[in-house]
Amino acid sequence: MNYPLVFFLCSLIAMWASTWIGVAVRRRLLPQEDQHDLDFVIGSILTLLGLLIGFSFSMATSRYDQRKNYEEEEANAIGTEYVRVELLPQAEAAKIKTLLAKYLDRRIAYYEERNPLRLAELDTEVAQLQDQMWDEVKAAAAANPTAVTATVVTGMNDVLNRQGYTQAAWWNRLPVAAWGLMAVISVGSSALVGYSARFQRGILFFILPLAVSISFLLIADIDSPRGGLIRVNPQNLISLQKSIHD
Repeated sequence: MNYPLVFFLCSLIAMWASTWIGVAVRRRLLPQEDQHDLDFVIGSILTLLGLLIGFSFSMATSRYDQRKNYEEEEANAIGTEYVRVELLPQAEAAKIKTLLAKYLDRRIAYYEERNPLRLAELDTEVAQLQDQMWDEVKAAAAANPTAVTATVVTGMNDVLNRQGYTQAAWWNRLPVAAWGLMAVISVGSSALVGYSARFQRGILFFILPLAVSISFLLIADIDSPRGGLIRVNPQNLISLQKSIHD
C-alpha cells in the first residue's frame, strides 16, 4: 500500500484477468441457470463493493485530515515554546532556542523525506534533540522553580507530545484486512460479471476493473503518508521556520 501506482496496476490486471476467467468458465460449463437470479447476485455484490470503497475512502480521508491537523498543532507548539523560553535567563533561552530551531528543521525533513535510511537517522536525531531540550528546561526549572518556568516546562511538554501524536497519526493506516476484503470482493465480482456476460466484449469487460482500480489508487494514495502524490505539506512548520530565521 506504500506504492499506490503499483497497487493500481496489480488490481487492474487481477480484476481484468478474473473477468476473462469467468467468461472461460461459462463457455466451458454452458450454464442453464436463470440469468435474472445471477444478475441480482452480481448487483448485490457490486453494491457491497461500492459501500466498502466509500467507507474506505472516508476512513483514508479522515486519517489524512488528522495528519494535517497534527502538523498545524505541532507548528503551534514549537512556535509557542520558542516565545516562552524568552522568560528564562538569556543564556539558557539562547541554548533552547538553538535546539528548537534544529528540532524544527528535522521535523520539516520528516515530512518531506522518503528514504527509509534517512528517516531512521532523522528519528534518532529528533530523539536526541528532545532529550537535550528537556534537560535544558528541567535544569532551568530546578534552578528557579517558579510559575514562569513552569509555563516553559509545560510548553516543552506540548512540543514533545505533539511529535508523538504526529507519529501515531502517520502509523494509523487502513487495516490490511479491509484491503484484503475489498480485493476478494472486487476479484469475485469481476469473475461473476464475466461469467454472466452473454457476449464477449473486451472494452466493456475493462470498465469495471478500471473504475475500481482507480478508486483503489485514490484511497491508497491518500492513505499512504509518503508513497503517493497526495501528501501532507508541512506549510505551517515551514512558515514558522522562515519567521524564526527572519
